[in-house]
Amino acid sequence: MTAVRTRLLAGLAGVVLLASCSGDDQGTNVDPAQVDAVETPELGACRVLTPQDVAQPSNATRTVPCSEPHTAETYAVGQLPAELDDVAYDDEALGRFAYSTCSEKFEKFVGGDESLVMRSVVSWAWFRPSETAWDDGARWYRCDIVGGGDNSAEYVDLPPTSKGLLQGKVDDKWLVCADGATVSAAARVPCSEPHSWRAVTTIKLGEPEDDYPGDRVVEVRTRDFCDSSVGAVLGYPVKYDFAYTWFHEAEWEVGNRRSVCWAKTDR
Repeated sequence: MTAVRTRLLAGLAGVVLLASCSGDDQGTNVDPAQVDAVETPELGACRVLTPQDVAQPSNATRTVPCSEPHTAETYAVGQLPAELDDVAYDDEALGRFAYSTCSEKFEKFVGGDESLVMRSVVSWAWFRPSETAWDDGARWYRCDIVGGGDNSAEYVDLPPTSKGLLQGKVDDKWLVCADGATVSAAARVPCSEPHSWRAVTTIKLGEPEDDYPGDRVVEVRTRDFCDSSVGAVLGYPVKYDFAYTWFHEAEWEVGNRRSVCWAKTDR
């Protein structure tokens, strides 16, 4: 059995999507009316977003009809809580609020639990107002489902609506696999494409109020759980390879409490 230590997020975008990034360049596909908008964005709007768009703290990409090709859909909008009214534009408290709020609403929207969401190819991104709008008093947030994760070179198109996407028997094209010799170096691909690793389960390592237990504890608990759980998933063969994705204190602080287990398989 081979255990591979990685630190990349399998499906749900974590710290990368929660980070406050600098820069206002959103390319040419910009709606001027959205750039410094103070009003709360439109719920249910669809857009063609790229990983570069998601790397920015705000977004004013033009909306498109959801019946046309798109890579993002807005599934939650609202006002930030009053206690965040006076925080700095890049305050870490905004990221913690976004992780808690957008991830909870994301699970309800797609119809999957936390474990399934982390093993899917779709993830979420959040946006706040522009700095100009922030200075003018805007305090809204926008959560978008996107057709990819934090390590995606490009996003895949989503269906006309992604509501209920992970309910029932989930099509392999929405589940995350990896194609390569090791999970750490492998490209993430939908499981409907040729692959050598499949994300098969996750382990919950703590509750929201728990302190970070330390790197060693997290890795050992993840390794031991993944060893046994992957064996069970594969039907307890005599020999099998497994890998695991675990995260550090920074990810823990914004709310992630899970590690991902991978089985070496082409099915």
